[in-house]
This record gives sequence, structure tokens and C-alpha cells, in this order.
Amino acid sequence: MASRLLWASRAASYLRISVSHRGFASVIKDLKYAESHEWVKVDGNTATVGITDHAQDHLGDVVYVELPEVGATVNQGSGFGAVESVKATSDVYSPVSGNVVEVNEELSSSPGLVNSSPYEKGWIMKVEIKDASELETLKNSDDYAKFCEEEDAKH
Repeated sequence: MASRLLWASRAASYLRISVSHRGFASVIKDLKYAESHEWVKVDGNTATVGITDHAQDHLGDVVYVELPEVGATVNQGSGFGAVESVKATSDVYSPVSGNVVEVNEELSSSPGLVNSSPYEKGWIMKVEIKDASELETLKNSDDYAKFCEEEDAKH
């Protein structure tokens, strides 16, 4: 598919017509975002964590998700697992510190949920938040959308 898009873009350029590329990936208003492209949904003292639509779009079809162990301690900004796609393997970083209280076991048999439903069925882990003030270091939806647009413009 990528080769078709590249061919279509080159053909359009040669013919001097415009080709619309996929618009910016979705960003959910009530979530917090890390610059490493993980999202956090806070419910009381628990944070649900996954990778953003922007991240899964850049990775392509996800074929494997490395999950952390329940009970493991994670630290903000530290890696806790990986997502492997047909294009690459990418480390996943925890946007908050705390203890892993649940992992999405469904990803073991259906890793593509990260692509088809990154903010709902494709979540990776739930963490009991150790320090709620860390949430203040994360981006809101508007700031994250702007960050992604700027990042994409560099490439």
C-alpha cells in the first residue's frame, strides 16, 4: 500500500495535481499525552495507558505487544514494553510512575487492537498512580496535537 501511495504522489506531482494525504490522527480531549506518544486516562488513582493513534499510524500494522508484568513498578519516562509492527519495533514508555495493576491480555492474541482501537480496546496497562503531580508534566489534547503537527512537519 505504501508503494501505491508513493506512486500516486509521484504521479500527481508529475501531473501537477494535489493528492490529499490522511489527515492528522485523532486526539481525545480528556486524556493526557506524553511526547513519546503514549496516552493516559485517569480514573481516580488509576491510569490506563496506551499508545496514541498518531503512534500506531506511524508504526503500521501491529503484530506483537510486549506487556509488563502485573505487580511491576514503572517509572515515568522509563520503558515498560514494546510494540512490534510490520515496519519496526518501538519501545513504550510509562507516562506515570506506579505499580501495574492490570494488563490488557487481549493484546496477546489480538495485537491489532492497538491499530483499530488505540484509545479503547487497544489499551496496554493500568497503573496505580504513585505521584499524581506527574500528570501535570503531560500534554493536554491541544498541546499534543500541536506537538505532533510540528514533529510531522520536520519529517
